[in-house]
Amino acid sequence: MAAAASTSTAAAAVLIHRLPASKLAAVLSPLPNRQSLYSPQLRQLKGPTRYPGVLVKASSSDESSLDSNELFADLKEKWDAIENKSTVLTYGGGAIVAIWLASVVVGAVNSVPLLPKILELVGLGYTGWFVYRYLLFKSSRKELVEDIEEVKKKITGTE
Repeated sequence: MAAAASTSTAAAAVLIHRLPASKLAAVLSPLPNRQSLYSPQLRQLKGPTRYPGVLVKASSSDESSLDSNELFADLKEKWDAIENKSTVLTYGGGAIVAIWLASVVVGAVNSVPLLPKILELVGLGYTGWFVYRYLLFKSSRKELVEDIEEVKKKITGTE
């Protein structure tokens, strides 16, 4: 087997020296030359490609259409109904600043080499504990539902 391999290598070496440069690439290339996706031949295809198994139909329905004028009118009515506009703007601006600050903090934590993996392990551990504590058994699921209802009552002020 080794003798056959060395013989084919020697024959290839002899052919390489005798072939012109244009044929040399064809001999050495194990695969045929492929057209690039950006080559001019592929860009100038005639007509769109069709897939007979895929059929898409577009339809218009007045029921699901959203009128932009109606949307803006509703938003204007709601804005006009607000009594304290400065408070709404302050809370909105504060929310935007809080989201930006959280993004900066997450980016800084993510740049520390081992900290993201450690926090991922902590999250997986907490998720496992939460599943074991509240979701695995029927009695603990009832307890979780009761706790959620209690928090809802506190938030809405019905308690």
